[in-house]
Amino acid sequence: MKRHQLYINGEYTESSGNDWLDIINPATEEVISQVPRGTEDDVNRAVEAAFNAQNTWEHTVNNERGKVVRKLGDAIQEQRERFIDLLQEEQGKDYGLAEGEVDLAIDYFHYMSEWARRIEGDIVPSDRENENIFIYKKPIGVVAGIVPWNFPVFILARKVATALVTGCTIVLKPSQKTPNTTMAFTEIVDGMDDIPAGVYNVVTGTGSEVGDALTRHEKVEMISMTGSIGAGTKIMEAAAQNITKPNLELGGKAPAIVTKHANLDKAADHITTSRLANNGQACTNAERVYVHEDVRDQLIEKLTERFDSKTIGNPRDNKDVDVGPLISNDRLEEVDEMVQNAKADGAEVVTGGERADHKNGYFYKPTILTNVTHDSEIMQDEIFGPVIPIDTFKTLNEAIEKGNDTVYGLSSSLYTDDMNEAMRVINELKFGETYVNRENFEAVQGYHAGMRKSGLGGTDGKHGVDDFLVTQVVYMQYE
Repeated sequence: MKRHQLYINGEYTESSGNDWLDIINPATEEVISQVPRGTEDDVNRAVEAAFNAQNTWEHTVNNERGKVVRKLGDAIQEQRERFIDLLQEEQGKDYGLAEGEVDLAIDYFHYMSEWARRIEGDIVPSDRENENIFIYKKPIGVVAGIVPWNFPVFILARKVATALVTGCTIVLKPSQKTPNTTMAFTEIVDGMDDIPAGVYNVVTGTGSEVGDALTRHEKVEMISMTGSIGAGTKIMEAAAQNITKPNLELGGKAPAIVTKHANLDKAADHITTSRLANNGQACTNAERVYVHEDVRDQLIEKLTERFDSKTIGNPRDNKDVDVGPLISNDRLEEVDEMVQNAKADGAEVVTGGERADHKNGYFYKPTILTNVTHDSEIMQDEIFGPVIPIDTFKTLNEAIEKGNDTVYGLSSSLYTDDMNEAMRVINELKFGETYVNRENFEAVQGYHAGMRKSGLGGTDGKHGVDDFLVTQVVYMQYE
């Protein structure tokens, strides 16, 4: 069994503490590795290393930084199958999605590398004679990157590629549930001569210890975190001590609106994909359906056919498995509790509604619930599992009102072939992303950001790059 080390200032190092965290394969419940339970002292060492390396990396020629980021993507490409296997082992993804995540991470490093020559400022007119006004874009400084367990390779790419290409150094904290892919990536960094010591650092451990120490550190300039509202709230409280910039993606409760003018087969296909992707454990997953009452029965029938056709099992044993395990027993129990609460409140289980019959692993059957009320727990709280509740509406106004009635604002979707309906919903839904007649998944050149309690700032595309930069204005007077 592999025991990993921390990575600080270009070297592998032991933690100042003596505790270890077990990493568990969620499909087998076997311990597959251990990582150090990092301490505040470890965080301080890592941040100091990043801070000391910041000036060197910031003044490295932009294009040279871009070449480094490109090489990181190339190196993952060379070890593609290894990353896919590690991802399946520690996170439980089906092969197709694990393959897609690794390929997207490779694409992300390649895409971000191209921004090295595109970080631009402005020259604006002055109100004075003989004066120029220059606007510069500069790296924000040391970034704390807190990576979640549900997409540990892709979201690592989001944070690391953007930080490095913009001239920032980074201290990365992988999830305590899925650090093995991060440690494999760290081997790549360690083998590259053109990344100065201290530019990239990794401290493993818990959010309450490592995460808290990172967010409170006075030399951290930005905290880029993907996680829950609760974790985001704690980060903002800690960041307030030093006025540190938060960049937060904090989950969602994505509505899928299906009008009577929708192609129901396509709607059922895309909702199934959007609900069951990553075993229901994605912030952009379709979390609730609002379907016009005239087509309710037809849509439910089509969704049920698709949910019932999915195979459940250990994705490392069979590449054709559709649905793998949830990440932990706690997650399994929370999902089942929400379903049982919904049933107690009168919800009808159309299919699923219980744990899958497996000797080991945290498996839950793909589940469809009907006869739910809009204000119920199952329709208001994030499920983060392979469960979809379905409600109906009479008018488009009602659908929009129900869709917007949530504390979240990350992702949403609409299914209709009526252009007027599409434009109305697009203009009136209050979500960072709206998908029309397609599955819920973003593009690297877009902008992944939420409204309301789904977060602050965002990632991807030119706007995501800008979040890692600060603006300096220079007023130059001459004779």
